[in-house]
Amino acid sequence: MNTKLTLLLLPVFAATTFAQKDSAHKNELAFGLGGIPALSRSDTPSLDAGSGVAFQVNYGRRFLSRHKVALYGELNLLASPLRNVSSSIPTATHDFASLYLTPGVRLKFSPASRISPYALVGGGYADYEQSTARIDGRPNPVSRQLARGVFDFGAGVDVRLWRSIALRGDARDFYDGAPAYNVAAISGGQHNVVATGGFVLQWH
Repeated sequence: MNTKLTLLLLPVFAATTFAQKDSAHKNELAFGLGGIPALSRSDTPSLDAGSGVAFQVNYGRRFLSRHKVALYGELNLLASPLRNVSSSIPTATHDFASLYLTPGVRLKFSPASRISPYALVGGGYADYEQSTARIDGRPNPVSRQLARGVFDFGAGVDVRLWRSIALRGDARDFYDGAPAYNVAAISGGQHNVVATGGFVLQWH
């Protein structure tokens, strides 16, 4: 009788063990709201890109866990709908919008703890949409859309509120080519620092 019972329960034990191992692979979906601070280009002539609101969505998948460290793959989407431009050059672009799509990796420390800091790095695609008007109000001759490659890096922290919900603070620097400002003297790379706060949903 005991032998038969053991044989019957073996599949249950096996399924339970597999589920426990599989549970180590955790999914995360985060939503954030924040801002991009204003920046000044040191080129001559000078140009200032104003601050902007940022909306962020991030999906992460844990694929490696060792002791108090976990490695995640992530896909991050961040959009800023409007940043005004000011410059002494009246032919400069009046404003622009930006979007960054960056897959990458995230290294999280103490993932099972209530407070879990992390560092991240990635890269991907940036899209800038320039305004149809220049600062002087005339039509803007530059292309409406401009695609760039982008590299991002940063850090953040998750604070668990409940078993499947956490708060998240996140800071990233998206480094890529500049938008089409319509000012020939301004070229080269540009740092776009973004800070967001939001919440994370976690599941197996």
